[in-house]
Amino acid sequence: MAALEKRFKPEQIVNLLRGIEVMMANGKTLMEACKQVGISDKSYYRWRKIYGGLKVDQARKFKEIEAENARLKKLIAELSLREAMLKEVVKGNY
Repeated sequence: MAALEKRFKPEQIVNLLRGIEVMMANGKTLMEACKQVGISDKSYYRWRKIYGGLKVDQARKFKEIEAENARLKKLIAELSLREAMLKEVVKGNY
């Protein structure tokens, strides 16, 4: 049975990271703080690597740029494939 995967928006992640840091400053361990907000320590470290030091609006913009980058990469791949197919047609090797 597949585990349920909870998706967090970038602004939620930044707020969770800040909350965990506050809990740790108040004496909780990382494991306790992560458990209280409902994430694993692995998620914390991964998110901190990606979103650490970002503000909420910066995190949102970061995700938008990542999505745009993925869209452009897909477009480039499609255009490159189309170009290769057209070169083959011109050569007559179809």
